[in-house]
Amino acid sequence: MLGSRLVGLTLCAAGACAAPPPTPRPASPPVPPKTTAAPADKVITVLGTNDVHGHVEHVAVLAGYLARVRELRRSDGGALLVDAGDMLQGTLESNLGEGAATIAAMNALGYAAAAIGNHEFDFGPVGAGEGTDPQGALRARVAEARFPMLAANLVEASTGRIPGWNNLHASVLVEVAGVKLGLIGVLTAETPSIVMPAYFAGMQVTPLAEALTREARALRRRGARVIVAVAHAGGVCQSFDDPRNAASCKPGEELNAVSRELEPGTLDAIVGGHTHAGVAHYFSGIAVVEAYAQGRAFSRVDLHVPADPSRRVTSQVFPPRQLCADPKAPVCEPGSYEGAMVEPDPQVDGAVRTWREAAAKQRAEPLGVRVTRPLRPEHAVESALGNLYADLLLTATAGADVAILNGGGLRAPLPAGELTYGQLYESQPFDNRVAKLRLTGAELRAAIAAHLERERHGIISIAGARIVARCTAGRLGVELTRTNGKLIRDGDRITLVTSDYLATGGDELFAGPGRAAPASESEVQTVRDALAAELRKKGGDMDGEDPRWLDPKRPRVALPAPRPVRCPR
Repeated sequence: MLGSRLVGLTLCAAGACAAPPPTPRPASPPVPPKTTAAPADKVITVLGTNDVHGHVEHVAVLAGYLARVRELRRSDGGALLVDAGDMLQGTLESNLGEGAATIAAMNALGYAAAAIGNHEFDFGPVGAGEGTDPQGALRARVAEARFPMLAANLVEASTGRIPGWNNLHASVLVEVAGVKLGLIGVLTAETPSIVMPAYFAGMQVTPLAEALTREARALRRRGARVIVAVAHAGGVCQSFDDPRNAASCKPGEELNAVSRELEPGTLDAIVGGHTHAGVAHYFSGIAVVEAYAQGRAFSRVDLHVPADPSRRVTSQVFPPRQLCADPKAPVCEPGSYEGAMVEPDPQVDGAVRTWREAAAKQRAEPLGVRVTRPLRPEHAVESALGNLYADLLLTATAGADVAILNGGGLRAPLPAGELTYGQLYESQPFDNRVAKLRLTGAELRAAIAAHLERERHGIISIAGARIVARCTAGRLGVELTRTNGKLIRDGDRITLVTSDYLATGGDELFAGPGRAAPASESEVQTVRDALAAELRKKGGDMDGEDPRWLDPKRPRVALPAPRPVRCPR
């Protein structure tokens, strides 16, 4: 027992042996020198919406797509959401608060920036015209946005500078995943001619390419590695098979021209709008995307940013993506995206619930008319819907000889079934008021001839008269006859009913460069409410293919060729 307890001990006589040597400690491992990880390349995904026009019904679904893309970029970069303008005006939900519902939805979605569009001016003063500031409603919405609103080429006529509104900027510099990214906003050069003149008072639009070049240079000086334009201007393309092949894109559209004016390297991408079309192409080497309209789709461009600043940024564009797997289904189901199911976000939907509930009762109000076959709008050619509205307006206006409305105001068909006020609203969403003009036959013919020679605006719809245009000796001549077949002569006095938008110079129909708008009388009633009142009186069934509204054998606007009419000399 004792021996076992002494195992490992050294026995010595008193003071006869020295202390044992210390047990050596193991050597410490060498400390590696401190190193800095090499910076990694980044991918920045830009999602874009455009021409939402107050359609906030699918914002929860859009939020689900955005969440999915942010998850994709978690390990290699980041994502941001931008809008290319015309966001506020167009539905009961949004219009009831002069665009407040749309701003609430965009705040909830976390937009990085949005461009001002031409229809942002449609509300005019705050409170349906009760205020004195012609841009009062827009200024209020800009201030409510928790993201910057951009308009580099919108300037005050008196100063040449962008308006000093709270939260309105020419451009901004943001940082995404450590990458400095510049965002520039511009709006279409058409704006002064397609906005209610009274609501655009004091404003001017400067050339897009000049504003983009100026802001891009300033952003580069501030360290921007990537620059994206958010432009309320667009293109029109049909095929998305090859983004490098723009053969299916209309060459004369605004973004095609603007891209050609820019020096190479000015922009890395453009998120466009205004044309309500699809684009996923390269224009003059710039990635350009656009996703139709009314909040039914989004566009996407991935920007590949090398860590080495000497290497250039490259991009990949994607075709417009529909939010709903089946757009015709009563409930929007997004399906999967990039290998995972998209989950709508109920919290984002809650941001507009109050506005949706406020609009529901008015939307469901019946008009006492049943549509047997849909009445569809057209922008470039005569339509049954446009002619119906012109007929209703003429009937609603005592003492009027002729009614004219603009094709650009037709925004949705009247679907088959019992017609509701909400459907009429979406078809005719603008709060333009009924207006009367008194013109001579010669003045009316001249205005119509000039309109037919232009392409920029939707074709007019007319009631109370028929237009026959002919080319004679290289010039376009217009003949006007009343519905009873009687010719309208140059000296005849015509009482014309139209919208205050057209009466005061909208679409350059009755006024324009060098042409002052004629005197007009505006009523309190909107064109839409005048149409609703007549529909209630009319009652019964309406057939979208009734030749009373569109007779191919006897059109109300007979042209020698599609607009713009060019007469060979």
